[in-house]
This record gives sequence, structure tokens and C-alpha cells, in this order.
Amino acid sequence: MNIPSDLKYTKDHEWIKIEDDTATVGITDFAQGELGDIVYVEVETLDETLAIEEIFGTVEAVKTVSDLFLPLSGEIVAFNDSLEDEPEKVNSDPYGDGWMIKIKFSDASEVDNLLSADDYKALIGA
Repeated sequence: MNIPSDLKYTKDHEWIKIEDDTATVGITDFAQGELGDIVYVEVETLDETLAIEEIFGTVEAVKTVSDLFLPLSGEIVAFNDSLEDEPEKVNSDPYGDGWMIKIKFSDASEVDNLLSADDYKALIGA
């Protein structure tokens, strides 16, 4: 299982890559494995400002639909449009081409509450 050490994580199985005041967000390798084949990613919150833990979209797999929770408060400034035609990128490359959104976050102190790779490994028992 791939859990890159340079990323942050949430208990909701999302990964976060911090670059200045922007965070790229996707779901973890563990999450995509648990969900199975992803057939649709929906994000209708582009250009909206949301609070931490608010639902920013959903991911639909063959067997289930899961809500996606915002890991940091801020404005959603980008959506990975390629997922509209190729949602399977979330399965094949969850930390690369399978990214979902970019957030311009508004409260840098929230970053301190995210999980490290080691904390996330402990959470999932890896």
C-alpha cells in the first residue's frame, strides 16, 4: 500500500499536498482500494468557500457512493476535469493524475491537525 511520507492525511482517508497557501486533495490508495472501481467523481463546489469537514463532493464506485469532506477551510479553486471522462484515474494513480481538488486554504493552523503518514498508517493498521 502506498502512503507517501511527504503528504498529510485525514481520518476520512484523504491526502493533502500543501504548496504555499494551496492544498491539493485526493483520496488515499487505501480508500480507493476499499471503494473498488470508481465510476464517477462529482464536485459541484468549485469557486465556493467551505468550512473544514464540509462535504465538497462525492465519489461513486460500483458498489457505493461516499461523501468527500473538506480537509481544510477555504475556497475550492480547481477541480481535476479529467476525472469527468476518466474517473478510474483515482484507482490507477490516486496521488498523481487522480487528484480531485485544489483549495486556497484560509487558516494555516488547521494544517497542524492533519495526520502525518505514520499517523495515517496507524489509523488504517498498515
